[in-house]
Amino acid sequence: MKYEDLLKTHSTEIIKKLLIDVLSKETVQVHFNFEDDDQWSFVNMHIYEEDKEISLRLHQDDLYDLHFGYYNEDDEFFEIVQPLKEEEKMIIPERLKKVMKKVLADEEGIRLPVDFLSK
Repeated sequence: MKYEDLLKTHSTEIIKKLLIDVLSKETVQVHFNFEDDDQWSFVNMHIYEEDKEISLRLHQDDLYDLHFGYYNEDDEFFEIVQPLKEEEKMIIPERLKKVMKKVLADEEGIRLPVDFLSK
């Protein structure tokens, strides 16, 4: 199965796996990044042994997307971006959404104890 197909057919499972990974650590890091006029906050996970990165990004106007980056056999980096559907957005814990919005507004990443998101 190609990664594009995997994201289209199993995006909910990928989002859940990402959130479990992010929220299972002692601290949660919400990052900020930008390119040209686009800005986003994000949480991510790396699968180092497979050279993959999965992130959940929040852009302006409450637009979320699932970002999947990987290296092919020729060591070229590819990125696949898929906007989240409304039902996929509901999977994201409300406190995490609020922190991601704050990071986007402040244009600065933050590191929080995971307990903060469960209150």
